[in-house]
Amino acid sequence: MQQFFDFPVTPACSFDSFVVCDGNSAALRFARQMADSADPENLLYLHGPSGSGKTHLLKAIGQALNAPYLSCREGFTMEDLAARFAGAPLLLVDDLHLLPDDSALRAGLWQIFNDFYGVGRKVTMAGLYPPRELPNLDDHLVSRLLWGLVARVDASDDHSRRMILKKIAEDRQVRISDDVVEYILITTSREVGDLISCFDALYHLSMAEKRKITLPLARESRERQITESCAL
Repeated sequence: MQQFFDFPVTPACSFDSFVVCDGNSAALRFARQMADSADPENLLYLHGPSGSGKTHLLKAIGQALNAPYLSCREGFTMEDLAARFAGAPLLLVDDLHLLPDDSALRAGLWQIFNDFYGVGRKVTMAGLYPPRELPNLDDHLVSRLLWGLVARVDASDDHSRRMILKKIAEDRQVRISDDVVEYILITTSREVGDLISCFDALYHLSMAEKRKITLPLARESRERQITESCAL
């Protein structure tokens, strides 16, 4: 029987809550190395499609080493960057593909990278593309990233997406049947973020109406999502 709770259970971005599959096992292994202060590896770059788990791994590393996290989505100045990581044990920068085409910021990121890497402090970065395909990165930084550990993160195959769905349900302490899993898979995009959003909408509907997660409820939830998106 499905249990109901008065509040959602939101898993943290930790290594324990990360779903391992063929497309991300190397990235997870490298990330654990970076999170181990005693491990000599000190440079990691992750790349892969949106929603594949790059940010999850970066935040897990940051939590392990008590380091701040920065995404290029935020928009920042060189002063912001220097202040964010002053005294930090780890330089942690996400979404490098969104770095603005700004020569001062490009040079500043290269400088702070050297400040960390030159004294052996760890550096972990991520973006959609491999280092050579990042549009606004300093050429020297591209070369340095290729010196370190580089891993692709991809969980877009159906087997991986099934595992992720079941892990999300497990984290929220509910069980979902195979027919519900298959329905979600065929009605959402390949992006893991879309998959999670779809399940979260279903979960919250189940919680709000105190109804068990079934295929009819999954259909109802998906229809509501589509109606709401069309209304925007």
